[in-house]
Amino acid sequence: MSKKLSVVLATFNEEENIGACLESCKNIASEFVIVDGSSADRTREVAEGFGAKVIKTQNHPNFHINKQKAIDAAKGEWILQMDADERVSPDLAREIKYVIELDSAKAEKYQEDLSQKELFLRHLRILEKRDGQIGTDKREYVAYFLPRLNYFLGKYLRYGGVYPDGVIRLIKNGKAYLPAKDVHEQMEVGGRVGWLQSPLYHVDSPTFARYLARNNRYIELIRAQMVKERLEKGVLTLLNYMLVKPASWFLVTQIRHKGILDGYQGIVFSFFSALRFPRAYWRYLNNK
Repeated sequence: MSKKLSVVLATFNEEENIGACLESCKNIASEFVIVDGSSADRTREVAEGFGAKVIKTQNHPNFHINKQKAIDAAKGEWILQMDADERVSPDLAREIKYVIELDSAKAEKYQEDLSQKELFLRHLRILEKRDGQIGTDKREYVAYFLPRLNYFLGKYLRYGGVYPDGVIRLIKNGKAYLPAKDVHEQMEVGGRVGWLQSPLYHVDSPTFARYLARNNRYIELIRAQMVKERLEKGVLTLLNYMLVKPASWFLVTQIRHKGILDGYQGIVFSFFSALRFPRAYWRYLNNK
């Protein structure tokens, strides 16, 4: 008997996105679990149209809180955690169905044979340098990174350090959780973490207005983290956040990570990504 897969989401006013998200993975899901932060639109109604179990709750600034609630409510042996603006590609759907049925030996062999193994391992080293060790070196594979292709102004970005944008989304039930302390945190995983190689499509910025809205939310979270850490307000910190960090980010993403190969979309993405540092620090200085 094939293993059951729960697809879980935390939502807030995602009427325009959630239908396409659930449609993309309905053929591999044994259940949909939606934790909705009291949306004012038709998000819950659309989800219920797919037979989803919908749990209405309050909306938290740290959306990982509701993501973990959705994970906790899942009944499947495996869980696919999604965002409403993500889509499972047909290749990824087939790969998920295949991987969750593998025993330990076959899962090990699958990881050895990944066509983009070196790229994924390099990305993992960057993540672990920032976040510490992810998962364990021993025991079975209980979680998988999914490589994301991010959509920005009409194009999926492949350079500028944007791809593979690995996110742990496929997990064995009970083997991983979100601490829900910080929006940029990694999942805590009680076992080995591998990779899938088919893309998860992330339609996060189809218009510039939506990109700015999302970017503004992340800037506010960075500012809140500065407040929490009581970041110094001296001259050196000012220069670091106003000049050094944004300039370094733009040059690294455009030159070292070849963001310029994504055309004008890559240049615009790098530029506004770099601006998050001075914008967040300015808000912090002005207590906004």
